[in-house]
Amino acid sequence: MTTKVAVKIRLKRFGKMRAPYYRIVVADSRTKRDGRAIEEIGKYHPTEDPSYIEVNSERAQYWLSVGAQPSEQVAQILKITGDWQKFKGLTGSEGRLKTKATKDAFVAPEKSSVITKEAITPKKKVAEAAEEPAAATTEAAETTEAE
Repeated sequence: MTTKVAVKIRLKRFGKMRAPYYRIVVADSRTKRDGRAIEEIGKYHPTEDPSYIEVNSERAQYWLSVGAQPSEQVAQILKITGDWQKFKGLTGSEGRLKTKATKDAFVAPEKSSVITKEAITPKKKVAEAAEEPAAATTEAAETTEAE
């Protein structure tokens, strides 16, 4: 005979003091907050601006459909991502999650930009640089012979 176990979707805390980050996990309701989890379905980093939220929507929908109860905090996160509305069949299933604006890896310099294509001071040509030490050694040899 199998017994029914209450399953909760809740936050598992990681990080250090005053710098928390969480994993959204599915766990038996009797386990500790940071105890063994059945499955990890997402991440939540509240200290970033905007807060970083990542939820595996497919797995969240599955666990909600089999009766897992989200904690208050996780319910709010699921509302932000739109998973709660999708589960309940409400409008607004796209969610209201704000994403960080991505920065371009490299932007081509403009004409008025400080960035220039070439160095400000002119570079010596490689051939001239090779000739100068050779000329200096021959001059030094000639001066020693003249003495």
